[in-house]
Amino acid sequence: MAAALGGLGLLHGRFRLAAAAAATSSALGTRTPVRGGAAAFLSAGRSYGSEAKEEEELRVRYLDDEHKGIVVLGLNRSHAKNALNKNLLKMMSKAVDALKSDKKVRTVIFRSEVPGIFCAGADLKERAKMHSSEVGSFVSKARATINEMANLPVPTIAAIDGAALGGGLELALACDIRVAASSAKMGLVETKLAIIPGAGGTQRLPRTIGVSLAKELIFSARIVDGEEAKSIGLISHVVEQNEAGDAAYRRALALAKEFLPQGPVAMRVAKLAIDQGMEVDLVTGLAIEEACYAQSIGMPVTSEKRQKCYDCDMLLPMFCCANWISENSEFTLGPVEAKSIWNCMGQSAGALILGLNAGMRT
Repeated sequence: MAAALGGLGLLHGRFRLAAAAAATSSALGTRTPVRGGAAAFLSAGRSYGSEAKEEEELRVRYLDDEHKGIVVLGLNRSHAKNALNKNLLKMMSKAVDALKSDKKVRTVIFRSEVPGIFCAGADLKERAKMHSSEVGSFVSKARATINEMANLPVPTIAAIDGAALGGGLELALACDIRVAASSAKMGLVETKLAIIPGAGGTQRLPRTIGVSLAKELIFSARIVDGEEAKSIGLISHVVEQNEAGDAAYRRALALAKEFLPQGPVAMRVAKLAIDQGMEVDLVTGLAIEEACYAQSIGMPVTSEKRQKCYDCDMLLPMFCCANWISENSEFTLGPVEAKSIWNCMGQSAGALILGLNAGMRT
């Protein structure tokens, strides 16, 4: 067992699936892991809540009732059109850091609390007061914060009810899904200021709409509306704006609600498989998918037992699987499933031992 699991460990801040794929395909590229790991996932925290309420530049809301599991992060710098400054980036980073370790969170929606605007990009007034040595540090912080958003383990949705320019669009690009009002304006306009997008825009835009079109939009600093954004694949859904000015948010909320009945572990692992698979060749991507699929091997078949596994207090799939096995000694794995489990490096040796001791037979 030690030989089989040696060198595997945890990766990508969660399951380290790229290492599993590397065992199958030597073509796996190096990935920068997200901070945190399994221990972080098992300790929920919301220490940022009180600060968010005091500052009000970032409103964090945990929804209840039929929307329980959905968290809404609302940008609220009305006087600055939600421009990203040092304080807002600090609050966003703190909020995201807490969300990634909260296993009760199922989906995160990023929206604006300010009518007619999503985010105008970097706060140029604040930047004008910075020493030249501070600018690079600020841009690096913005890039890191937006990357932390992209690496959240749960689905993320950007609800664009107004202008998303420069860093504002880069923020939206870091989300898994983008919904926009038809009247919303979007663009990476940095070349007008004789600079380039510095918070992921040059990388995420071409990955979203294709290299040639991304170059065209960045070179020209062209701004597109919701209809054109949908036609080029920049957003997934376009909606007509309503009187309240929150049509995109309402559509995002409806999408998030569709995710709630699905298996929480499956959602996280599916996102991980897609995100990591898109960064490597197909063969390696298929190996990543195989490792991810093995996460769900052994899950109960009946809906009643499956729900019990969903509600398990353990987050990692194999812990959950082993916990179920310990209560169902008649459970039997076939040779294919057993091999998949042994090949899947994202699990804890302790969980495997627990399952074996509970009577798992192959």
